[in-house]
Amino acid sequence: MNRLTTPWGDVTLTRHPEDPRDPLRAWDAADEYLLNHLAETGTDLSGTVAVLGDRWGALVTALRAAGTGGLVQISDSYLGREATRTNLARAGADPGAVRLLTTQDPPPARIDVLLVRVPKSLALLEDQLHRLAPAVHEGTVIVGTGMVKEIHTSTLTLFERILGPTRTSLAVRKARLIHTTPDPAAAPGPNPWPYRYDLPADTPAPGLAGRTVANQAGVFCADRLDIGTRFLLGHLPRGLGRARVADLGCGNGVVGLAVALAEPDAELLFTDESYQAVASAEENFRTHAGEDREAEFTVGDGLCGVPAGSLDLVLNNPPFHSHQATTDRTARRMFSDARHALRPGGELLVVGNRHLGYHVTLRRIFGNAELVASDPKFVVLRAVRR
Repeated sequence: MNRLTTPWGDVTLTRHPEDPRDPLRAWDAADEYLLNHLAETGTDLSGTVAVLGDRWGALVTALRAAGTGGLVQISDSYLGREATRTNLARAGADPGAVRLLTTQDPPPARIDVLLVRVPKSLALLEDQLHRLAPAVHEGTVIVGTGMVKEIHTSTLTLFERILGPTRTSLAVRKARLIHTTPDPAAAPGPNPWPYRYDLPADTPAPGLAGRTVANQAGVFCADRLDIGTRFLLGHLPRGLGRARVADLGCGNGVVGLAVALAEPDAELLFTDESYQAVASAEENFRTHAGEDREAEFTVGDGLCGVPAGSLDLVLNNPPFHSHQATTDRTARRMFSDARHALRPGGELLVVGNRHLGYHVTLRRIFGNAELVASDPKFVVLRAVRR
């Protein structure tokens, strides 16, 4: 928990889930820079203010204190939205003070102020600017923000091509602002997302080769089969029968789809904290496994809420970044959640980079870890719920 000083008072912020041992803050210098700029320039906040990519709700929590009119947050992150709810409630905001939208929801019809926290994914930024452009008018104030290392020439090119002439500010505490003037005559062309590609002929899983998969913008490795996922696909268990299987952190759902195609009686659960990812996984499953094949698709915090002892197998390619920060916190929580959700004798199958040392973490959580396969870059590990 930490306090952010804003022009409209201090706000106390947390990430989600709250963990007093977590050294990462719920805001940074880019958030501060943007808020101070809005106050110093006297930006009119009485209309519809849309905030894209507000990572933990720092921006909308502060702007709510400023008396902003129609405040809308647009986020791809379930964890970020839950942090926003918590931070707004702690600040005394009414539940409906901020309209919380996902990147899959229809955007506002009109936007008077558009604030963009530049995401890690350039593809997600492209997709969302395309979706929001029709709501921007000649008088819309558009300001982006990010740390210097997050803002590249390609970032500015997207703002300019889709919305209008763009310039950047001087850097303050390694953060920059992006200023864009709306151009009603801008012709950005069609939105290229979602993107579709054919899985390669040598994909190491029965029935997957050559199939076309869809990827919403922002999904990890959206334009090709991830090499870690590819390695895991070659080592999936067989003969699962009526096993209940979870694709944890499913991304576009290719791993779970491989199980569905090879195991016609298996029950599948796809879960991810990204709305874009789960939308991709569901489209790919429905396209290739059939509309009648049952499966569950959940946007949420890992396997939280899944009944204890209800799963037979969990498949996982965990992330080791939280936005720009490198951390194993997400993987550790995924492993702990998997142990809770697995029945005795149930298995967690994990793929990861060799240097991450997941075998140590798995032994700490499960009491065991077995090497299933390895190559110079990746390992596949199995842990059994005793």
